[in-house]
Order: sequence, then structure tokens, then C-alpha cells
Amino acid sequence: MVQISEREGIGIISLSGKIMGGPEAGEINEQISNFIDQNKKNIVINLEKVDWMNSSGLGILIGAVTTLKNNDGRLGLVNTSERVNSLLKITKLIDVFEIFNDIDSAIESMK
Repeated sequence: MVQISEREGIGIISLSGKIMGGPEAGEINEQISNFIDQNKKNIVINLEKVDWMNSSGLGILIGAVTTLKNNDGRLGLVNTSERVNSLLKITKLIDVFEIFNDIDSAIESMK
């Protein structure tokens, strides 16, 4: 499930459940495009309620970070679980993403 909000000009996408590609991929990409169209190029993805993520889910995040970098924006991940952190470390993608402990610190960094 995807929930959208905004704080201090920064887009926030909160995900929940299992992130495994499929319909949520299109929804996430669409929301990122909407934020870019509104000139909101810094986006935080909140993973607090994500139970599981597979390689397709990682692909969604990689696509998001690439799209934002190509538009002079930034993507921050917050509230990553141990499972997601392990997945990022195993795939050597941990350095591709900016990871923050919480939304407040991500927003402060991106202002």
C-alpha cells in the first residue's frame, strides 16, 4: 500500500506490506513523477511498515533514486527494517541510498 504526503516541500511516500513489484511499482513511479512535476525533487520513502521486499521491490527503489538523480533530486529511505538493511548490504546497494533513522532527520538533511 502506498500513502502520499508532503512536509516542508519534501514529498513523502509511505509504503506498507510486501514490496514485490506489481501494481505498487507503477503507483510509486507515478507519485515520484507527480512530485517532480510539482518541482518537489527531494523525496523520502518511509519503509516503517514494510514487512518484506524482494529484488523487484529493490528495483523500484533503484529506479526511483535514478529518476530523482537525473532530475537533480535526492531520495532518502527512512525506518528501514533489519531485513531491508540486510538485503541492501547483501546486494551491495547500501551505498546507493541515503538512509536516515526517521522522517525528521531526512527532511532536515534535504531542506
